Amino acid sequence: MKNTEKLLLGLASTFAAGAVLGILFAPERGDKTRRKILRSGKDLFKKVDHTLDDGKESLEEVRDILMDNLEKVTYKIQKIS
Repeated sequence: MKNTEKLLLGLASTFAAGAVLGILFAPERGDKTRRKILRSGKDLFKKVDHTLDDGKESLEEVRDILMDNLEKVTYKIQKIS
């Protein structure tokens, strides 16, 4: 696991734990508290999923750039030979 992944996982875990603790100590009925916890969890997973999608898109862009550069270098090498 890369450092960036560890950092994101740590931040997400800390955020989730803080949200759950904040909700658990709130003076509301249990059913409202459970709904808030569920909603917070769903929101967190949506954010993580969105972040992963953005990361995937960025990696695909980098891959495309590298492939284009590789093709250019390959063409130049073939032209020289």
